[in-house]
Amino acid sequence: MSEPVRLSKRLIELTGCSRREAELYIEGGWVTVDDVVVEQPHFKVTNQTVRLLDGASASEPDPVTLLLNVPRGHSPEPVSEQLTLADQWPQDSSGVRPLFGHLKRLTVCAPLQIGADGLHILTQDWRTRRKLQEDLHKLEQEYIVEVLGTLSNTQLKRLNHGLVFNGTALPPCKVSWQNETHLRFALKSPQPGQLVFMCNSVDLKVLGMKRIRVGGVSLGKVQPGQWRYLAAKERF
Repeated sequence: MSEPVRLSKRLIELTGCSRREAELYIEGGWVTVDDVVVEQPHFKVTNQTVRLLDGASASEPDPVTLLLNVPRGHSPEPVSEQLTLADQWPQDSSGVRPLFGHLKRLTVCAPLQIGADGLHILTQDWRTRRKLQEDLHKLEQEYIVEVLGTLSNTQLKRLNHGLVFNGTALPPCKVSWQNETHLRFALKSPQPGQLVFMCNSVDLKVLGMKRIRVGGVSLGKVQPGQWRYLAAKERF
């Protein structure tokens, strides 16, 4: 049996490419070892069959943005750190080739309200990061809030416009009943703790909060604990 060597070295021997090209091929998911894609250039191989897939490109994979549905009762940070390719929503129609590298070097954008679950945005793309940093205050966010209690018409109007939070009058927003126990909030740039404060101000107890949309991007039917790619046609 031959001595184990790095996959990148074996690929160089097979194709005559440079070391950097070999690393890019491998990290781009274009190299298989015994018909299984391996994305680690340092992966050790011996007598296995190494193959460069048709259509391979020695270029950096395009950065991606992930939309994660944080499960109820879980903090976004641990869930984000434990993502796997197996957690991808099966109906993801973005057309992006899943890569292990897509789960690395992700930056959180547009943080959730404390205690909320639902749409959590993670990106490798500096353009998306800058967009959400600079324009988040302009983008409407939509939350579904489970509450205990009832509302008079006057109280519902106060939720839409008329509350003061941290000494500042809150701007108008759109609040309506989704059903008997859930309110739909559509508002821009909610401050930390704002939704709970608003509900408590009209004698409602908050039982749970779920964000379902940021700007023009909605979570859709992604199940709790699963994620999907932001499609090329989607815009915040």
